[in-house]
Amino acid sequence: MKIFNKKKFTKKLSFSIITPVLNDNRIKKNINSLKRQTYKNFEHIIIDGGSKEEVIKILKKNKTKNHTIISEKDGGIYDAINKGIKISKGDIIGILNADDFYYNRSLSIVKKYFDKYPIDFFFGSVMKDRLHHNYWPNKIWWKFNIFPSHSCGFFIKRNIHNKLGFYNTKFKYSSDRDFIFKLIRRKFKGMCGRKYEILGKFDPGGISSRIGFFNNIKEEFRIRINNSQSIFFLIPLFVATTVLKLFHSIFKLNIK
Repeated sequence: MKIFNKKKFTKKLSFSIITPVLNDNRIKKNINSLKRQTYKNFEHIIIDGGSKEEVIKILKKNKTKNHTIISEKDGGIYDAINKGIKISKGDIIGILNADDFYYNRSLSIVKKYFDKYPIDFFFGSVMKDRLHHNYWPNKIWWKFNIFPSHSCGFFIKRNIHNKLGFYNTKFKYSSDRDFIFKLIRRKFKGMCGRKYEILGKFDPGGISSRIGFFNNIKEEFRIRINNSQSIFFLIPLFVATTVLKLFHSIFKLNIK
């Protein structure tokens, strides 16, 4: 099934929100959160990887003139996101996973920053198990897992993909982190919003959390090698991070 709607944008700043989905009926809450946005100049591109009929019915029933829906098998979440980027028309791209949602003023808040500052990308505060906030472009080289989630809080100018490319599909769980490394290495300009301008909420049980700590760290190790970090620096960093994780786990067990 393929459904195409041609969204007509006004001359104001426009958004393309891309949602990959596969057999997740929470997509309805995702769609409704976009319907409630106070800023309306956006398209919602849903890339379905071949869901069962229950999800297809939700997509058909809730689609509006803002939607482009493509339903076909894909190579995973980042392949789906890349498909969405390639057909997007908006000035700014946001990624909103099927089990995540925006608060009502999210796009209005993001628009304010892109209108006011000469930035290429933006991190907004998001809720997970706690509030995630800030942007540390220097710390990323020597500390693991310091950025807010890619989903909900991250927005980027579409034309940056023309310069930097798309998400690397060889990284199954954390290609967004690889992309953030590339942005920082190439010195594209980013910033974060105010702490309590919270853009949305995302599910703490996402794909990166389900694969476990060691698989997560192993892929990030590969990502850092891919971004030219020295293996002689990464090995002690990897060991220190693992020891710290084990210490925290033992400490929590002792408290219980």
